[in-house]
Amino acid sequence: MGSRGTRTYTAPAPPAGGTLGAAKPIERSVTPPPSTMAAPPPAAMTAPAMAPSRPGLFGSHPFVSGLMGGLIGAGIGSMLFGGHFFGEGAGGFLGVVVQILLLVLVVRLAVGYFRRRSAPGGFQVITPQPMLTSASAGPASRAASPVEFELTQADLAEIQRLLDGIQGAWSEGDVGLLHRLATSEMAGYFEGQLAEDRQRGVQNRVEAVQLLKGDVNETWHEGALQYATVSMQWRALDYTLRRDNGAVVDGDRQRPTDSAEVWTVVRQPGGAWQLSAIQQLQLLN
Repeated sequence: MGSRGTRTYTAPAPPAGGTLGAAKPIERSVTPPPSTMAAPPPAAMTAPAMAPSRPGLFGSHPFVSGLMGGLIGAGIGSMLFGGHFFGEGAGGFLGVVVQILLLVLVVRLAVGYFRRRSAPGGFQVITPQPMLTSASAGPASRAASPVEFELTQADLAEIQRLLDGIQGAWSEGDVGLLHRLATSEMAGYFEGQLAEDRQRGVQNRVEAVQLLKGDVNETWHEGALQYATVSMQWRALDYTLRRDNGAVVDGDRQRPTDSAEVWTVVRQPGGAWQLSAIQQLQLLN
């Protein structure tokens, strides 16, 4: 839970030479997740569906259709103005029909011949050309170092004290101290969990914290803020008591257990580090 600035939903970089496992992704944060749904194309850009073409009586070629229509009209006009439907000789309508049929056959043969001449002999596969790349794109595309600035020994000691302080404030239910050691978001999460424990009549305590291993994952700037992510493994007494009689309902107040988490801390220039996000960490065997 928590926020890691623009890297909230990006997995932390693995620490150099670290032996701790990968962190689980952030599941609870005030930072909205990036949108992954592509917007549908505008209606004006969508091509309308075309109705399938239907060939006419004499085919779909416009020249043939126009010519046949003209000849039929001429034949009907001849019949209306004195000709005979089955007249004798070539002047009758029957002769016109024979001429039309012969002409249709000649035109279809010609059209088919020219279409075969102009049609390609198969599908043409066009291989797309590679996109042009700048000469400077090689160095610029290299992955930047996950560590933008070095954490000093004083920084590391402060982060270790932050671990002890937050565990102590959590155990004592000190909300005011949690708001000083963590961001408002993280302090709000802690406060809500403490309120739930009070309603259930229990209290979780984490005592005798001993840092076993710590690795720096990444450091970066966002505006005036400085962020750092560290992987930590520690040993502590972690147990839960009933508030009414002090009975242990979970954990062991005598036997310590090991825990591992990834913490992201943030600070303003000249300010103290504050806890900004916690991610569970899987220990490697």
